[in-house]
Amino acid sequence: MDLTILYRGPLASCDYDCPYCPFAKRRDSREQLRADRAALERFAAWVAQQHDDRLSILFTPWGEGLVRSWYRRTLTELSHLPNVARVAIQTNLSCRTDWLADADPDTLALWCTYHPGQTPYDRFTTKIADLERLGIRFSVGVVGFPEHLEAARRLRADLPGHVYLWVNAPEGHQLSGQESADWLALDPLFDYSRHPHASAGMPCRTGESVISVDGDGTVRRCHFVRTELGNLYDGSYRAALTPRACPLALCDCHIGYVHLETLPLYDVFAGGVLERIPQKIP
Repeated sequence: MDLTILYRGPLASCDYDCPYCPFAKRRDSREQLRADRAALERFAAWVAQQHDDRLSILFTPWGEGLVRSWYRRTLTELSHLPNVARVAIQTNLSCRTDWLADADPDTLALWCTYHPGQTPYDRFTTKIADLERLGIRFSVGVVGFPEHLEAARRLRADLPGHVYLWVNAPEGHQLSGQESADWLALDPLFDYSRHPHASAGMPCRTGESVISVDGDGTVRRCHFVRTELGNLYDGSYRAALTPRACPLALCDCHIGYVHLETLPLYDVFAGGVLERIPQKIP
């Protein structure tokens, strides 16, 4: 089968201190880091053994994964497996980029977030240039706080035309009509992020062809519905994969609502659902 997996292990530490993020500058203990590494290696070994399935994998760590060697190594190794159609990760791109030369650029992709004030602009854009030079697929985005607008405009002007700049609506901040229009001018798909989507009773691919997996192998339909479907490593999740409606009233996160069958986003992002790259730049 074709199966999409959203993997989130124990890692919860980040090298940035964004004021809007609860994991900013959080430090994992050595024991927590060892546990995260062991969980990731276990997951990667499982992926390598799935010869009958075609897998697409998005790593969505609470913290920043690519500053850890085991995430860089795992993404590189998974990118070369014949049963992996796509492997991607959400990242602030604070890591070095030379490791990407060893990855398969046809399989690996990055979902990059630019955080103004956390890294010098030129440092971030230099790494973007590295991705271009290495032929890595990527999208770039920002959180749509008003104070980020000018930096986002500068970034859009400096990015190659084929690179999609996405904007996430800021949680807990009510945007004015003008602010929304400013962001929509940068990201023509911004309205999908701006408005939560009614999802109760609506058909969703999660729980059927998309699953969420944690470091222990517990399988859920997505990150936002806590009901367990089984475990990845004993195979008990397989019997639970079936079409199902969403039990939540609203879905307001891209990694969730992109899978709603009531939205056209599988067509919009065809070939780039995991890394948030639209088929055609709007």
